[in-house]
Amino acid sequence: MSPIIVTGTDTDVGKTVFAAALTDALGAHYWKPVQAGLEAGGDAGGVAGLGIPAARILPEAYRLTTPCSPHRSAEIDGVTIDPAWLALPDVDGALVIEGAGGALVPLRADLLYADLFQRWGCPVVIVARTALGTINHSLMTVEALKARGVPILGIAFNGPPEEESEAIICRIAGVKRLGRLPMLAPLNRETLAEAFAKSFDRKDFR
Repeated sequence: MSPIIVTGTDTDVGKTVFAAALTDALGAHYWKPVQAGLEAGGDAGGVAGLGIPAARILPEAYRLTTPCSPHRSAEIDGVTIDPAWLALPDVDGALVIEGAGGALVPLRADLLYADLFQRWGCPVVIVARTALGTINHSLMTVEALKARGVPILGIAFNGPPEEESEAIICRIAGVKRLGRLPMLAPLNRETLAEAFAKSFDRKDFR
């Protein structure tokens, strides 16, 4: 199957939690190409904490110190991000790739994540929160990806139910509503797997 990219409408919308759930459900490998900010092991550490085995977590192409936009974090570290280092890894089976922040986050001044997605040609899942502001952020994200011809599997929502907002986003954007993860307490591999199984259809990711 084609690798699946997980991007977001913004930062802190639940990309890593969703990526961990999808990786677990598909028995996939997980890859974060560029990690900016190394606290608690970064997002790879986050998915490991949600039960993804270390053997299925691929090393980042770039590990940058400062938790900010990758282009700036690279500048602070004295690193130039080379797109050649961001070629898709070859793995057996499925691969889930997690971006950083939103789709238009810059990796450098002349390369946005959406441009990288276009080069890869892989289908994208957009993770969106259900809170106020999500309609605008979600529709802009869809437009940016469609303008580049990036295939979109659909939108995965995260948070309390907001049926009208979720419906209008998908209707206007012309994309599939894949499902919604609720806020989970506790959040662990078991509760996340149960919530994903209830809210999503694995066939949508095949």
